[in-house]
Amino acid sequence: MSSQPSSSLRTRSPGILAASLASCLLFAACSGHETRTGEAAREPVRQSPPLRPPAPRTLTVGEEAAVVAVRQVGAPYRYGGNGVDGFDCSGLVQYAYSAAGKPLPRTTGDLWRQMQPIAHPDLEVGDVLFFNIEGKVSHVGLYLGSGRFVHAPSTGREVTIADLGSDFYRDAFIRGGRPL
Repeated sequence: MSSQPSSSLRTRSPGILAASLASCLLFAACSGHETRTGEAAREPVRQSPPLRPPAPRTLTVGEEAAVVAVRQVGAPYRYGGNGVDGFDCSGLVQYAYSAAGKPLPRTTGDLWRQMQPIAHPDLEVGDVLFFNIEGKVSHVGLYLGSGRFVHAPSTGREVTIADLGSDFYRDAFIRGGRPL
C-alpha cells in the first residue's frame, strides 16, 4: 500500500480540511462532557425534578353541555324538537344539559324562571343566553366563551354557532342564566 494520501485529499484545499477539522472538534466539545476549572468544578450538578404534566381538569356541567351542543351543529331546526332528528332552541339546551347529567326545563319561559341570572361580563361557558325576539323572551342559546354561542335559530335553518357581538344578537340579548 502506498503511504501517499488519497487523491481526493490531495485535491482539496487546506481551507476545507481546516473547516472539517474545526467542525469535528466543535462537535466533540459539545458531546456532553463538561470541563470545569477552579471553584465551579467542586459544585455538584443539580438536576431539576422531573416535569409532571398538570392533572387533567374536570369539565363543569356547563362546559360538558356546551360540548354536547356544539356536536349538534348542522342538525336541522325542528319546532318542538329536542333530539338528534332536530332541535328548537330550548330543546337544544335541554338536550345538551341532560346529556351532561343535569336535567333542565323544556321551555324558554321555564328556563328563564329557574336559572340564576348572570350579567354579560360574568358569562361562563355553558351559561344559557336569553334573547328578546319580537318583544318577548323567546330564544335561548348556550355560551361558548369569547363572545360565541351555539343555538338552533329558526325554521329552515340548522344548529349553528353565532357571535353575541353581532348587531342583531347584541341588541336582543337580555341576560345569561346558570342552572342552580
